[in-house]
Amino acid sequence: MGTDFVKINGLGKYQQVETLLKSAINNGVYETDDKLPSIRELSSELDVSKNTVIRAFQELEAQGVIYSVPKSGYRVCPSSVTLSPKVEPLRVDLLSVCKEFLAYPEHKELLPTGSAHPNIDAPAIKSLYAEIGRHSRRQTHTSSHYQLPPGNSLLIKQLAKITRDLGTPAPPNELLITHGAQQAISLALRATTNPGDIVAVESPCYFGNLLLLESLGLEVVEIPSCHRDGIDPQALKKAIDQWDIKVIIVTPNFANPTGAMMPLERRKELLAISDNIPIIEDDVFGALSYSASIPSLRSLDKKQRVIYVSSLSKTLDSRLRIGWMLAGRYTEQIEKYLLCDSMGGLNLMQSAVAAFFTSGKYKMHLARMRRIYQSNAKRFISLFKQSLDEYPHLKHHYHVSCIQGSFLLWVRLPEGTNCDALYNACKTQKISILPGSVFGTQNQFKHCFRICVANLTSDTDWQPAVRKLTKIVSEHTQVKKLNNKFQ
Repeated sequence: MGTDFVKINGLGKYQQVETLLKSAINNGVYETDDKLPSIRELSSELDVSKNTVIRAFQELEAQGVIYSVPKSGYRVCPSSVTLSPKVEPLRVDLLSVCKEFLAYPEHKELLPTGSAHPNIDAPAIKSLYAEIGRHSRRQTHTSSHYQLPPGNSLLIKQLAKITRDLGTPAPPNELLITHGAQQAISLALRATTNPGDIVAVESPCYFGNLLLLESLGLEVVEIPSCHRDGIDPQALKKAIDQWDIKVIIVTPNFANPTGAMMPLERRKELLAISDNIPIIEDDVFGALSYSASIPSLRSLDKKQRVIYVSSLSKTLDSRLRIGWMLAGRYTEQIEKYLLCDSMGGLNLMQSAVAAFFTSGKYKMHLARMRRIYQSNAKRFISLFKQSLDEYPHLKHHYHVSCIQGSFLLWVRLPEGTNCDALYNACKTQKISILPGSVFGTQNQFKHCFRICVANLTSDTDWQPAVRKLTKIVSEHTQVKKLNNKFQ
């Protein structure tokens, strides 16, 4: 909202408040079930009477835009989803854009929040690399050989156990070790599609998946997703009815970039709606839930069509490049791809990580990381919002996701904000963010950016850098003025 707002010709005061709220909802500042500012707060900020705000709320409620909750104010109604004309199969062309944003900085950053790498300042990581060192020395005394698919037998057993502990059945004879989750998703796409086929993805979507679709010559349909609950099943149904979708890629647990966690009922609805279409379930963040986990799509699936994918890149270290997949009905075909493409995996990493898992340190490490990431997210969001709210033209005009796991935050600024320019301005101040333009095919998220809070350590004075970030955000944000205190 904001206190500076130019009168709209022909509209009464309550209609101007109504227009303002509708604009905020349409721009994603408030989504389904989000709580709106109170009557008292809006009355004070907009310098109008409480009755004016009440009338605006009543009009919006009558239109089905918002609903009231006794003693709790007003919230946004679940909207009836319509498939936008822009939601159609498109070729992906993001490689040149991503190259610019993914380059690793040569300098030490004041605020290292751009890349989604985990925190490796932990005792377990030191133990892991000590184990890798031991296995490296040991391999000088063994004959050179390929680690053939499906992978190191001890590692397969350990990963199957880890996956089962997360509530997902993991038959060892289905588990295939891959070069990270990225290779696993690529193999799954090759097993389920041909060039020119259509793939449905969440929108916004992890840029790595979009790049894979680009490299494989596939077309993409982006399905609207909620920042809290993930992909919208009804929007997906409309797309399935309209297009010949061959496979669906989703991240039910803490989607990248929004951090959304799909509720159980929505997972069941997704499975029912998609019928027999293969689903690639990307679960790289599943082990980083701050609370009890929700059954995976794989565990709910009765047709062996969900291909489950995970990796150690977010829980241990992204440099390990160890991922795995439960390929279901596609196991034999994908194992053939693994053998023909690379003749096997990394012997050293697979044997060393398998030995590390037998030490029992992984569970303790996960518990520690979950506490750190939850604390980091809470502290960052609090300081970030407090600092942004110091700028009157930004208050109530932005949205920061509230996550239930992982370490990624999604920030939405007013429409028209250019976060590519914001990225460049931050870069000059040694602050890293990832602009939203890489998370869609139509530049529809240019007013958004992603933040990683994994490496905001307690012994680093990162708070001044957050204030510097919000100052840059303020300078790059233009908020449309709707009235001038209702003159």
